[in-house]
Amino acid sequence: MTSRRLVLSRGGALLGAASSGLLLPELAQAQPGKVRVGLMLPYTGTFAQLGVAIENGFRLAIEENGGKLGGREIEYYKVDDESDPSKGVENANKLVQRDKVDVLVGTVHSGVQMGIQKVARDTGVLSLIPNAGAHAATRSLCAPNVFRTSFTNSQPTLALGKAMMDKGHKKAVWITWKYAAGDEAYEGFKESYTAAGGTIIKELGLPFPQVEFQALLTEIASLKPDAVACFFAGGGAAKFIRDYAAAGLKGKIPLYGSGFLTEGVLDAAGPAAEGIITTMHYSDSLDTPRNKAFRLAYAKTYRMQPDVYAMQGYDTGLLLVQGAAAVKGDLSSKVALYKALESATIDSPRGKWTMSKAHNPVQDIYLRVVEGKENKVLGVAAKALADSGAGCKMG
Repeated sequence: MTSRRLVLSRGGALLGAASSGLLLPELAQAQPGKVRVGLMLPYTGTFAQLGVAIENGFRLAIEENGGKLGGREIEYYKVDDESDPSKGVENANKLVQRDKVDVLVGTVHSGVQMGIQKVARDTGVLSLIPNAGAHAATRSLCAPNVFRTSFTNSQPTLALGKAMMDKGHKKAVWITWKYAAGDEAYEGFKESYTAAGGTIIKELGLPFPQVEFQALLTEIASLKPDAVACFFAGGGAAKFIRDYAAAGLKGKIPLYGSGFLTEGVLDAAGPAAEGIITTMHYSDSLDTPRNKAFRLAYAKTYRMQPDVYAMQGYDTGLLLVQGAAAVKGDLSSKVALYKALESATIDSPRGKWTMSKAHNPVQDIYLRVVEGKENKVLGVAAKALADSGAGCKMG
């Protein structure tokens, strides 16, 4: 017996196939020539909000470009990846083997992304990464059919070191969760800060996702660095910011971070976040016509404000639109399609960006400061910053 969890058409209608499987051939015949787009995103759990924002942004970009890909109608297939790395390969295979998608868009969690990466490399399906920053995806495990539209985990912090040295902070403590994203963010900070002449006097960490910061904050107070740099995100970031202030460090030792520290948490962090400086590839407050138009269109369509994840989903849609147009909708023309994706310039709300040889955005990183409930842009911390792509061999 065949059962299929089908399918969101472009209009959002749910199509049900009979569990007997008898309708499947008819269904296929009734919809010739549609591009099958697989969305493998978190729709439940901690990252559910991020998954929805990415899908919203992606759909908005498609709709703004006529609702088609290279002139072809679209059929959407969705899998909730639950941010569960142990199900990554299985869930990706549902879309690729069962639903025969032409393109797989996913995901948020870097651990789940490694499952998608394996399936993408094994099957050759076009894979677009709208968030996960895991280095391997565009370094040692890069592939001609895998393209990222977001960032690598070290990209924001690669712009942080010089900004801190420019403020006269010559000695810093680094603190993060000890897991892949934290380690990779540290790589970017260490490279940029030491190259600018800074000294990291201590590297502190705690297991992900623990939030018992007190002992480490006491240690920071005793070390008396010029500044603290960190990588945290989500609810843990909000608690770290509040605990940092409660420990009496705010106003004494300036706090810096990868932009995820203050992204989407300013309400939860409250006044403790005021004055924190971060580096990030986007800011809600970017004062450009392109960003304002995007934010207005998103707000009108979804009755909510877009965040960095919505913007990344939007850019994923823009990239796919460009690639599909270049091959007139024939996504099986892989050589021409990959060439078009590699050579694309994306006119993004974050500012125009291009694709590196390892298929990662070459993009401006902004210096931002928390003022009230906003990450206000102070300027560009790094122009056209590329990830190293170290170890990437296409072929």
